[in-house]
Amino acid sequence: MIRIRLRRVGKTHHPYYRLVVADQMAKRDGAFLETLGSYDPHADPPTSQIDGDKVKEWIAKGAQPSESAEKILRRAGIITTPAPVSTRVAKPKAEAKK
Repeated sequence: MIRIRLRRVGKTHHPYYRLVVADQMAKRDGAFLETLGSYDPHADPPTSQIDGDKVKEWIAKGAQPSESAEKILRRAGIITTPAPVSTRVAKPKAEAKK
């Protein structure tokens, strides 16, 4: 599954994040497909520079934002509705044989 998530960069005790598109199984700071923007939590107020068109394009392709990325995208006004949840339905268990 492809995720839109944060990639930590910056100094020790002063993180700075990049919003990237990456495979869900990739490491936090590992391989990614594309950079969508940046987020600085230490600015007052926290600042973000995000390419909204790229984000919407990736969401249309099926990328799911992580919880933290979704919060940042909501604050920036890029997404307004919740991300679609997987439509997998659990199969009912077979009745026990009597």
